[in-house]
Amino acid sequence: MIRIFLAEGFEEIEALTIVDLMRRAGIGIQMVSISDQKEVTGSHGITVTADELIRETDFEQTDMIVLPGGMPGTSNLEACGLLMAQLDSFHEKGRAISAICAAPGILGRRGFLQGRKACSYPTVESDLRGAEVTRHPVEVSDHITTSRGMGTAIELGLALIERCQGKEAAERMARTIVYRE
Repeated sequence: MIRIFLAEGFEEIEALTIVDLMRRAGIGIQMVSISDQKEVTGSHGITVTADELIRETDFEQTDMIVLPGGMPGTSNLEACGLLMAQLDSFHEKGRAISAICAAPGILGRRGFLQGRKACSYPTVESDLRGAEVTRHPVEVSDHITTSRGMGTAIELGLALIERCQGKEAAERMARTIVYRE
């Protein structure tokens, strides 16, 4: 099960594009609110109902943590102690982590990107400490996948499908949604 974590002020397109693509591919994904309420309002005033609350999350049954960007969503994710503790544990064990837009900055500030290729929203690049920063839409480096922003959300979703189901499945999805022929 993939879990994408939602905080007040998350970037709606980044989160929902990933959820949509995973579900179209038949990959289990849950939207998790980091607060005590399932309703979470994004940075552009769109309220989404999460599937579960973080306190209900079984991290042992989580195959990947996904962090959408957006402000103040990214700051709110980083302020969630339970999520950061789990993120640290995932990284230590080499378990899959993905972040887009401003959220890769969290990974950089925690030292996860040392010696890896990574990308993020341009204003966050200085927070990708120790990384070889690229301007590619998506970077996959070991167990960490990063992406640049709202405009690269489909690329990230396809990269996550490839991670879970292989290149052929990702290419099939790209054709199905008329993203690539």
